[in-house]
Amino acid sequence: MATILLADDDAAVRDLVRRALTAEGHSVHVTQDGGEALDYLTANSSSIDLLVTDVDMPQMDGVALVREAVALKPSLAVVLMSGFSDQLDRAHGVNARRFAAISKPFTLDQIKSAVRAILA
Repeated sequence: MATILLADDDAAVRDLVRRALTAEGHSVHVTQDGGEALDYLTANSSSIDLLVTDVDMPQMDGVALVREAVALKPSLAVVLMSGFSDQLDRAHGVNARRFAAISKPFTLDQIKSAVRAILA
């Protein structure tokens, strides 16, 4: 199973996604914003397989986080989450080799499926 870095400023979403992915057997490290996630990834990049991040967060948004994260670890898989389609449109310039986007609100099955697909 994968080691996943999760970044979302909404505690309810963080808990939902963490529980869903942990139930699938993944190890999930939770962060509250893009800056915290980038700090964690910088210190632990070799152990992280997948970044799951919200777009709209304080300090550093998800698109900026993904750009920095992929520059740091080009093989990193990414799932970007957002409740606003125009925010997901900004991610089209992201140069991740394995990239998926999921619109909020989503079900547990949808996030699990997105993660399964990106890791396959």
